Amino acid sequence: MELASLRRRPAVELLAWVVLAQLAGALGSVFTVTAVGSWYATLARPWFAPPNWVFGPVWVTLFTLMGVAAWLVSRRDHPRRERALTVFVGHLVVNVAWSAAFFGLQSPAAGLAVIVVLIAAILATMREFAAVDRRAVGLLVPYLLWTCFAAALNYGFWSLN
Repeated sequence: MELASLRRRPAVELLAWVVLAQLAGALGSVFTVTAVGSWYATLARPWFAPPNWVFGPVWVTLFTLMGVAAWLVSRRDHPRRERALTVFVGHLVVNVAWSAAFFGLQSPAAGLAVIVVLIAAILATMREFAAVDRRAVGLLVPYLLWTCFAAALNYGFWSLN
């Protein structure tokens, strides 16, 4: 389905952006699922690490918010819309790269390096979204906060292991 056709069908376009964001989460989970029951379970955990069951619902919610934010931007006729959406998609790649680094490579150090880049990519996405639709930025705030928490958690795993 071409972009012009999607733009005439807002609900379908919304669904497409949410599915794209969730797909990034699903790709990342490929690395996570294989390591959670084995390697990850052997790590010393920081005292503030939540139980494993918390991560799934949080990430599904955050990826949904990301998709809605991208949809809001995609609906606006603004000269920076395409750039903002390109930055958004690029940031999703970095999000998947964190899972590959931390869980796939089983390396909290590599995860820490990637999550710093991810935070910068989220901030860049927020900057680009702000130029097009400020509501989209508000939807990304919980994601930024959670990722900062995840960075602290990642640092905790790195320092303990």
